[in-house]
Amino acid sequence: MLNNLNIEEILFLDIETVPLAPEFSKLSDNWKKLWEKKMQFKIDDGELPGDLYDRAGIYAEFGKIICISAGYVTQKKGEFFFRAKSFYDDDEKKLIGNFFNAWEQFSRAGKRKLCGHNGQEFDFPYIARRALVHNLKLPKIFDIAGAKPWEVKDVMIDTLQLWKFGDYKHYTSLSLLCELFDIPTPKDDIDGSQVCNVYWKENDLDRIVKYCEKDTLAVANLLLKYKGDKIIPFDNLESV
Repeated sequence: MLNNLNIEEILFLDIETVPLAPEFSKLSDNWKKLWEKKMQFKIDDGELPGDLYDRAGIYAEFGKIICISAGYVTQKKGEFFFRAKSFYDDDEKKLIGNFFNAWEQFSRAGKRKLCGHNGQEFDFPYIARRALVHNLKLPKIFDIAGAKPWEVKDVMIDTLQLWKFGDYKHYTSLSLLCELFDIPTPKDDIDGSQVCNVYWKENDLDRIVKYCEKDTLAVANLLLKYKGDKIIPFDNLESV
């Protein structure tokens, strides 16, 4: 199946998310109660729901997108390159709207599929949910409510699901698979657990964007490894 997959028809993406507020104490009383209810079965002895608020960014109801990096593979003289474009803003509605407009251009240029790592359970639904919160019209590829599983898999590729080989209980991180397949990753950069602090405390969105773009390339390289192709070095990453 992967041998027949045209890598140049795929738009790879990765998103970065943060809690809606910089800290639990900044929430309204209603939102505090809703978070406490959400965390009631996740807290350990001695913990308070507010202690876990740095996790709020993983939930579309309690978080927001601050960056969507998208990229595609292209060839020049038989060598693979990766062109990446990032959509980032403190205004989430503007960010998502800009990405949707760009997706229409990407799709007209022949990009017919999306690919992410854990995209089916995180990136793709998160984008769709936050778009609905802002009353944005979903592009057809995201408007999949009621779609059959095989219809979704045909247009939304997930490198995590491909690695599972039908195993429903096994999660494997992108960083672990990159190490396993000897895919270079930046060692001097942030990781996902630091994004909240870098955004809310350091106010360094540019740093997050660079990290997100490199993760997008890592997803592309993982799929290339699955296909048995050569990976794309960082030197061949072009940001536009």
